[in-house]
This record gives sequence, structure tokens and C-alpha cells, in this order.
Amino acid sequence: MTAPPSNQHLAFDAQAGAALRARAARDPQGAVKESAKQFEALFMQEVMKRMRASTLSSGLMDNEASKLGTEMLDQQFAQQLTGLPGGLSGAIERQLSRNLGVQAPAAPPTPAPLPSLGKRNVPERAAQFILKHEGAAKQVEAETGIPAHFMLAQAAHETGWGRSPIKTAGGGDSHNLFGIKASSNWTGKVAEITTTEVINGVARKVTAKFRAYDSPEEAFRDYARLLKGNQRYAQAVAAAETENAQAFAHHLQRAGYATDPAYADKLARVINTTVRVQRALA
Repeated sequence: MTAPPSNQHLAFDAQAGAALRARAARDPQGAVKESAKQFEALFMQEVMKRMRASTLSSGLMDNEASKLGTEMLDQQFAQQLTGLPGGLSGAIERQLSRNLGVQAPAAPPTPAPLPSLGKRNVPERAAQFILKHEGAAKQVEAETGIPAHFMLAQAAHETGWGRSPIKTAGGGDSHNLFGIKASSNWTGKVAEITTTEVINGVARKVTAKFRAYDSPEEAFRDYARLLKGNQRYAQAVAAAETENAQAFAHHLQRAGYATDPAYADKLARVINTTVRVQRALA
């Protein structure tokens, strides 16, 4: 059985309890949130335990080692499933906040309904992705001069039009739309995942740390800062300012933004698709 990740507690134990008490002194709201997740995990472990108890078993393969392995697996599953949107931890967190007098976090705003695509001849996933992120991209364009459709296209290419977002260890969205890695000088949150890199012409699976943000807007701004603040991307920025999509993609690849040797051609095609969809939606 694969060992669980070292950065996750398998259960709420004495050591975790002491850590929570220490955290409560300096960060009450964070401690409440973590406690709510632990309570939800304990509840889910109990549910799985009762489900297993109600399942008929021959007992021929049961031993202490197998029971321990089952319990550890249940604990790991419980931790991975906690804190998800719509789960119990949100309600527990609000109740704990009221009982302890800690200000509860504001409920996330209900997203505005996206306009109907009707019979427009555009790929629906591409249209939904652009409608979702176009506002943030245009805001950053106004601040930096990097064309919104270039940024939208690169975010679409890096995430597969939103199909493959980079997830945090707890299963949440890192909002890292541009595949920006967390280098040694990055002091923010990180998400560690397995990704594919082309090394010496060979595609390999590697584990890497990526930056994590609190919102997609933060991702767009950080991406713009990366390009504008790093001299190696100067030619890409210059091409962006003249809206030369092919040159922009080419200079990004030459500067080492990605290891895929076909990155520039792929990105240029996505930029063309983005422009076409934006025109159809206008």
C-alpha cells in the first residue's frame, strides 16, 4: 500500500490537537477552519467504518495487518474528501465560529449565470472559459498592456480550457492558470503535483511545486508581473505589444517558458481560437 503524503494528518491525534491549540492563539479563524475539517474527517471515518462493518466478510483473509491497512486507507480517504465545496466542514466552521465568537469567513459569492450561447458556432467549453476569465484578463491588460486574448489563450492552453486545473494537496483549486512553478524565491502558497516535462527530448513524469493563488485574478496579475519583470521575456512582451501572436508564442518558448518543443505552435493555434470565439461572442 502506498504511504500517505507526509503533509496530511491521517487522523486527529494528540499532536495535531496541540498544534491546533497553538495555532488558535495566533490565528483563531484558521484554527476554526482546520478544526472543522478534522471533525468532518472523523465523521467520514466513522461512516466508512460502519459501512465496512455492515458488509459480510468470510474472515479468511482478516488479520491485524489487514485491519490496520484498512483503517489507514479509510483515514486517508476521509482526509482527501474533507473541505470540499458543499461538504460538512463549511457548516461546522460557521457553527464553531458562532460558538467561539470568531468572525466567520464570508460566504463565497454566487457566480453570475453565464449568457446563453444560443446557436453560435463556437466550442462551448472554450466560450465558457473565456466568459469566465475575460473580465480579469481585460483588467490586467489595462494595467500592463499585455493583450487579454493572449493571456486568455495561454491560460486555456495550460489548463486544457479549464479541464486540467492544478489542484492543491487538499483537492482545492490553486487558481494557477499559467503553470507557473514555485521557485526558491516564491513565498506564497504552493501546490505540488506530478507533471510531464520534456528532458533531453524525452517526455518524463516529474514532481514539481507550482504557485497557488486565492483567485484567478491573482494568477493573471502574477503572470503579467512574471513577463514584465523578467528580462528574458522582453522579446515576448514586445511581440505582445504589437499583437504578433506567432512571435509572442515563439519568444515565450525560446525564453524557456515551457519544455514542450511544439509549445509555440500549439499556443499560436489557441490564440487564434480565442480570437475567433471572442468575436463570435461579441
